[in-house]
Amino acid sequence: MISWGIIGWIILGGIAGWIASKIMGTDAQQGIGLNIVVGIVGGLLGGFLLSLFGLDVAGGGLIFSMLTAILGACILLWLVRLVTARR
Repeated sequence: MISWGIIGWIILGGIAGWIASKIMGTDAQQGIGLNIVVGIVGGLLGGFLLSLFGLDVAGGGLIFSMLTAILGACILLWLVRLVTARR
């Protein structure tokens, strides 16, 4: 049985990935599946990076989690662009 937490991650990840793809100009290249993946991985990346700076990402609430996921997704898309531009 799927818990509501996982569904929330998917929804939050999809929205964060879509917003990040709009910011980074990659929306035309991504579908909904890739937006979800980018948003979830971006959330993990953003949470990791912010915790390195001593910020409490676990207790930040929904808005802080969304901003963290968007920030991480933008960084992830920037890194992907950096790696693929060299080819």
